Amino acid sequence: MKERIKTAILLVLVLGSLVQSYFLIYRLPGSESVARTENAYIKTETMGPDEKVENLIYPKKMIIHMGEDKHTVFYPDQMFYDLVYNRLKGREFEGFQRRTVNNMDWSKLRSSSKGIEMSFGSGMPVTLLQKVMQIKPDSLFEGENIDKLWVYSIDGEPKVHALFFSTEGGVVYEAAQVDLTVQDIHQLVDFGQDWVPYTMLEGTSLYIPEQPLNMVNVELAIDMYTVEQMQRSLFFDPSITRNIQERDGSEIYTDSKRSLQVDERQNWMSYTDPAAPPSGESSPGKDVLSAVDFVNQHGGWNGSYRVNQSEDNEGLTLVEFQQYHRGYPILNTADFHFGTMKVELQNGTVTSYERSLLYVKSEELKKKLVKLPAGEELQEKLGILAGNMRVVDVEPVYLPILKETGLWLKPAWGVQLSNGSMQVVD
Repeated sequence: MKERIKTAILLVLVLGSLVQSYFLIYRLPGSESVARTENAYIKTETMGPDEKVENLIYPKKMIIHMGEDKHTVFYPDQMFYDLVYNRLKGREFEGFQRRTVNNMDWSKLRSSSKGIEMSFGSGMPVTLLQKVMQIKPDSLFEGENIDKLWVYSIDGEPKVHALFFSTEGGVVYEAAQVDLTVQDIHQLVDFGQDWVPYTMLEGTSLYIPEQPLNMVNVELAIDMYTVEQMQRSLFFDPSITRNIQERDGSEIYTDSKRSLQVDERQNWMSYTDPAAPPSGESSPGKDVLSAVDFVNQHGGWNGSYRVNQSEDNEGLTLVEFQQYHRGYPILNTADFHFGTMKVELQNGTVTSYERSLLYVKSEELKKKLVKLPAGEELQEKLGILAGNMRVVDVEPVYLPILKETGLWLKPAWGVQLSNGSMQVVD
């Protein structure tokens, strides 16, 4: 009899232990399980701060057309840039009509009308623009990538025009209903009256300042993530990784599925997960959100960034995050990899991740005002630099230079050529 009682008590204890373990692992029914698979994005430790995608979406520059062939350019973090962008973000755009680019005289429009031309670089999915602007697209427009938004008014016309330029096929979409008046446009354009005047080069869409451009040569304090931190952040079980020494001096850490390659000379890391399974449906907008989420959980953000998204021919989506300082991009050069983070996705799942192990602190150690060349001097330098190539874009940038005391950011003109390369004019 006693043995039966002991057996019954033991059975109750075992069953109670199993029930308790179930609730500890899966919580209560209907709540989120704490169980994770190996392919889930796991945040193992706090490194850099998180970021919201809304803070990564903004134009790389604004061209202000003031009529009578007068122009100027605003860059991020400048007071007038913020004023114009914040006002436009609060206005509504809807009723989109598809048009072809060839049907309009763009040169005449730039020189005679008043308006704001905002450049989004390589293109921004409409679904992401909707997160920062009041856009009500139809099903056709919603699938587009937009590289430029142009809001303008024409003398003698009572309405405001809003054009959204697609990255595909020379197509532009005009919003039939715009929550802006002609007076609104004139007020926004007037912010550029006392700014540095720019000249539009004939036969191009390039704008050159007529006066030397003021920038700040600055030295920043830096720190560095350790390889151990990145291992703990990126591998499901860092204890089973092994180290492989490469002939070029880099080191590879792998758990037989994923690999982390570290170039100690450049302080640059490349993480790959070729076995990542497809997650199903994917789109450029969703891929950007997944990339932001991945960076939030694997390194975080130190500094200001802007998303620059593109898709290759093999169905892979490459999401690049460009780092900015004082409103200007920091170039990633062949001599010094810094200033960008790159995330590649396939079917919505991250397959590779690249970034610098170095990161800047908010403290500016030293700074000095410098002037970049302008006018005819800059045009002459552009001609020599381009040679037989066509200059696609010109913008002020920072060249990163690593020194023992910290990171120097050297002002320069960044010149994008028609072959896709980026050159600099100091």
